[in-house]
Amino acid sequence: MKISIINGPNLNLLGTREPGVYGNQTFESYYQVLQNQFPKIIFDYYQSNLEGELINRIQEVGFSSDGILLNAGAYTHTSVAIGDAIKSIDSPVLEIHISNTFAREDFRHTSFITPVAKGLIIGFGLDSYRLGIESFVSS
Repeated sequence: MKISIINGPNLNLLGTREPGVYGNQTFESYYQVLQNQFPKIIFDYYQSNLEGELINRIQEVGFSSDGILLNAGAYTHTSVAIGDAIKSIDSPVLEIHISNTFAREDFRHTSFITPVAKGLIIGFGLDSYRLGIESFVSS
C-alpha cells in the first residue's frame, strides 16, 4: 500500500508554531513514528506553502497512491482549485486537520475540500494522520 501525505502552508513550522494549538512535535519527527508504526506501507511526504505546488503534487500522486492524506492548512478555506484537483484524480483523499477548526475562527468552518474528499479527520492533533492511515488500511 502506498499513502501520500501532503501538507500545506505553515505546517513546516509544526513544533514551534502556536504550540498551544498544534503541539510541540515537528511533523518530521511524527512522520518517523508513522513509518515505524506502519512498516508495510510505502509513504511519501510533501509540504509546500504554495497553492500551485500543492495542486501539482496532488496531480502527480493522484493516480498512483492508494490514498492521500491532505492537510491543506488555510487553503482548505480558500482554494477552489485544490478542490478541483481532488475531483480530477483517482486516489481517495482524506482531509486532515490537527486542530478542531470548528472550535476556531468562523472562516475556518468552511472547506472547499470536504465536499470532494472521501472523509474528514479533525481535531486529534498529529494523531489525525494516524487515524487517516488506519482508515485506509481497514478499507
